[in-house]
Amino acid sequence: MLIKAVRIENAETLQDILIEDGRIKQIAPDIQPSDNDTVIEGNGALVIPPFVDPHVHLDSTMTAGDPEWNESGTLFDGIRIWSERKQKLSYDDVYQRATEALKLQASHGLQFVRSHVDVTDPDLVALRALLDVRKDVAPWMTLQLVAFPQEGILSFPNGKALMENAAKLGVDALGAIPHYEFTQAYGAESIRFVGDLAQKYGLMIDAHCDEIDDPASRGLETLATVAYETGLKEKVTASHTTAMGSYNDAYVYKLMRLLQMADLNFVSNPLINMYLGGRFDTYPKRRGLTRVKELDAAGLNVAFGEDDIKDPWYPMGNGNMLDVLHLGLHATQMMGYTEILNSYRFITHNGARVMQVEDEYGIAEGKPANLLMFDADNWYDALNERANMRYSIRNGEILVEQKPAPRTTNFDQFV
Repeated sequence: MLIKAVRIENAETLQDILIEDGRIKQIAPDIQPSDNDTVIEGNGALVIPPFVDPHVHLDSTMTAGDPEWNESGTLFDGIRIWSERKQKLSYDDVYQRATEALKLQASHGLQFVRSHVDVTDPDLVALRALLDVRKDVAPWMTLQLVAFPQEGILSFPNGKALMENAAKLGVDALGAIPHYEFTQAYGAESIRFVGDLAQKYGLMIDAHCDEIDDPASRGLETLATVAYETGLKEKVTASHTTAMGSYNDAYVYKLMRLLQMADLNFVSNPLINMYLGGRFDTYPKRRGLTRVKELDAAGLNVAFGEDDIKDPWYPMGNGNMLDVLHLGLHATQMMGYTEILNSYRFITHNGARVMQVEDEYGIAEGKPANLLMFDADNWYDALNERANMRYSIRNGEILVEQKPAPRTTNFDQFV
């Protein structure tokens, strides 16, 4: 395959991309096709790496309204409703819904997804189903699984044993939920337990950390300390960290030094954090987000995730990372032209670092031929105009091909 005349990641110079055996063989201007090459005319289109969603819950997807709608819109009611719904989970139920959601995400250009899966279930039904989903979708989607203790590790019966069982079954990462444990001491202990378990089984860590507006929720400092002292560092991710939006600035100044030493990742989920956050405020009402702009400016890796697709925590969602990014930029006030132009990294490169797939990710010679092509000159235009995604290509094969829908206007008749 030969892709002609494209702008790679906002570059002004047009380049061709030659793909052979599923990998990028050459990037250069004016590459001549061989007789067997399929030629795609880019005509100046934008090419970027595929989208990454480093935080979603595929076990609960497509369950909104079952057994009831979360009318209060709070995190805690979502957990209560899910606790009821998961009583009737079955292998087929989880497998079908998760696969449907992944196909929806893939249709929007996603090729890398990390899903948390609730393991506060003695039978680990959802995990067993998603392990098979991970294997079956591998040709068109890289899926990672995080053992997520939705109802706690120390605060749930046999929580530690369930986490270790999940590790043995073959998850990619271990989670935690320190702010939901019975006590702060339990929360800190749960993080240290996960740190020990991750080292024992050679796994990454991705914790739901301080997903609450409470400024006294300080799980992040323990998670960062574990990341630093164990040397796991970039293999550790702090998801949500919404309490950081309520921390006082003096504490954040002190904390930032530790975060930089730990070099861990952050995932913010703008759609859900904005929806669930500030629920106990009257006015002023908090945004419910972590300090994305400040973390990014400090050189820490921050990615955006979708988090939920039609489940007890979020009644909407269609697997499109453009929605996540668009709202995220508004909510974090990252709206300078250069910030918007380069914002695709929050849903591409930064997510790849969270998932630790950087060696096989990106548009460069020798890398797998995974890319997206948009009918736009640059990312500013692609995001602002919701430009047509012409192709999603994985390992040199076309996954998605779409042409912009024709539009007819009749304004001139009124002149």
